[in-house]
Amino acid sequence: MPAAGLPFATSVFSVDVDGVAAHCNPVVCVISGIRGSVSVIGGGERVSGDVVLIRPGIEHRVECTGSGLNAMYLDGLAWPGGAALAQRLSGGIGDLALDAIFQNVEAQDELRRRLTVDAPPCLRSLATVIEDLASDPMSRMTQLELADRLQMERTGALRLFKAVTGQTFRRFKQWSGLRHAARQVASGELVRTAAMDAGFADTAHLTRTFRLSFGLTPSEAIAGLAKASPRSSPPRC
Repeated sequence: MPAAGLPFATSVFSVDVDGVAAHCNPVVCVISGIRGSVSVIGGGERVSGDVVLIRPGIEHRVECTGSGLNAMYLDGLAWPGGAALAQRLSGGIGDLALDAIFQNVEAQDELRRRLTVDAPPCLRSLATVIEDLASDPMSRMTQLELADRLQMERTGALRLFKAVTGQTFRRFKQWSGLRHAARQVASGELVRTAAMDAGFADTAHLTRTFRLSFGLTPSEAIAGLAKASPRSSPPRC
């Protein structure tokens, strides 16, 4: 289970769409509607509400009542509940999640604290590796380099990395690059430039990975970003 207290990223994106296609978010995700409720559908289940917490690694699609979606991705957070797909957040924790979505850093920290379950200890050397990978999407760090920096044998280093981050070493690097590309797309950068700067082989590779993780292609996201109302959606990071 991922450890608390590490400099994991919290990323928020807003798109004006009616929904997103089937995909698997790589990390725990909180969604809310811009102008209505949202529904998460997958595996014969449907979870609806104003704010919904989605389990990572489970294929699902999302419907947005009234159109528009805010999505907050919480890197390094273990799934805190027993729900197989998703759970509705209401009351005080629902309000806290909305504050977090609207870029209240204190609310983001408190939400993480409230959702964190028991976590393994993390070596400072591993925390530094996580920081380096998150800040440099072009990093070509190998498994052997990881093991060397942690002063461990390769299998043990990979096992520890997954226990702390919740993702494999390879998947974490890809997700860091994808977040970087998504931020560039949100800021108006060309998709091909975003793909190159984030370390993807080409535009097709980014598009394929983008859709598998977000349920939208970069082009669909750009169209939704253009339509999103700055008054009703949080600033994107």
